[in-house]
Amino acid sequence: MSERAELNKDVMQAVESQGYRVTVGDVAARAGLDIKIAQQGLLALASETQAHLEVSEAGEIAYEFPKNFRGVLRNKYWQLRLQEVLAKVWEVVFYLIRVSFGILLMLSIVVIFVAIFALSIAMSSQGGGDRDDRSGGGGGFMISPFNLFYLFDFGYGRRRQRYPNRYSGPSSRSPAGRGAAGSGDKLNFLEAIFSFLFGDGNPNADLEERRWRTIGSVITNNGGVITAEQVAPYLDNLGEGWNKEYEDYMLPVLSRFNGQPEVSPKGEIVYYFPELQVSAIERGKASVSAYLKETKRKFTSATSDQVLMAIGLGSVNIIGALVLWNMFQSAVAQGIVLTGFVALVQSIFWILLAYGVSFLAIPLARYYWTQWRNSKIESRNESRQERAVMLNQLGPAFQEKVAFAQQFAKQEVLRSEESVYSTETDLIEQEQDKDAQLEAEFQRRLNEI
Repeated sequence: MSERAELNKDVMQAVESQGYRVTVGDVAARAGLDIKIAQQGLLALASETQAHLEVSEAGEIAYEFPKNFRGVLRNKYWQLRLQEVLAKVWEVVFYLIRVSFGILLMLSIVVIFVAIFALSIAMSSQGGGDRDDRSGGGGGFMISPFNLFYLFDFGYGRRRQRYPNRYSGPSSRSPAGRGAAGSGDKLNFLEAIFSFLFGDGNPNADLEERRWRTIGSVITNNGGVITAEQVAPYLDNLGEGWNKEYEDYMLPVLSRFNGQPEVSPKGEIVYYFPELQVSAIERGKASVSAYLKETKRKFTSATSDQVLMAIGLGSVNIIGALVLWNMFQSAVAQGIVLTGFVALVQSIFWILLAYGVSFLAIPLARYYWTQWRNSKIESRNESRQERAVMLNQLGPAFQEKVAFAQQFAKQEVLRSEESVYSTETDLIEQEQDKDAQLEAEFQRRLNEI
């Protein structure tokens, strides 16, 4: 099982995206992986999926995998099948967790309403009209969540009449009844409540993966040789003073992709990466952005109307809890003994109130936190963009540096027919084929004389 533990999902995805025939450099550049990790991942995957190795005369290795290698792994390890099942189960569980916050809010409001209604009946039956007048303020109208719901629904209904196009029915939702954030589908209301409370996750969770994938593509696009200026738009913290002048920020790039520095006669430094110059097939240049851009965080993917509804429900929960607290105090003053459901609600009253307060306090705090994080993201984006602009404005000295770098640029393609050894066929057969090729080549040259 130790071999299976070394299987790397990024390696598998890189193999699939590049036609199932790759070199270590292909995988490292495509997935942005450390050369050593890519090599270990390929060896582990090859040993578990009966992949074939092809060796060139220079000793370079290409790995050719079966197109159904994931099926081979699933059949070989029940743990992988279990992981896939658990992943699907987790999707369902996480969806239930998301909608549970809205369900709990509405349940909290219903519990408060029912308790107020039950307590009102108890106070009326025991206290008589005088006590009703005292509890109602003498005006015959008691503030209750039922009235609050009516007022909120009335305002929401008036808003629907005024802006009918803003309110779409179930037909505007996705077939599954729920849309993913950023997919263009409208969230259902229960999902919108979760989004209002906690947002929609970090849009830059894969930032480091994107960074190294892009740098790997930049290197391969330039024939495996780059200058520090070409990588700067994709890095952070270039340092200050001599650290920046001596290009110390290139050390992580060299370490990750096993690069080597070369110094020009004029003292300029370029960096070339031998492993990334070897590919299993000839590939065109990958499309890369001018600089690494982070995405700003969204406060919520819920619509403005869903946010208003969420705020309204949270407010109803808080005000209803305060009304219920006032009624509890009045009942105690009248000597009413609380039993059954009402006593249970009294015991969890502070939980109901705290839930309502948190329902509004958490998004408020998160709003300001999101603004602060976005200001940091914007600052980093501007710094990287400035480096990209400067790269396009560099003069003749930089062009000479690039020209020096091109002396080391190349792309070596390992073609199947040019390999000197392959694990796909028996070694004796390969030797016979090799002898036949040599004999044919000798005969061709003899005929040319």
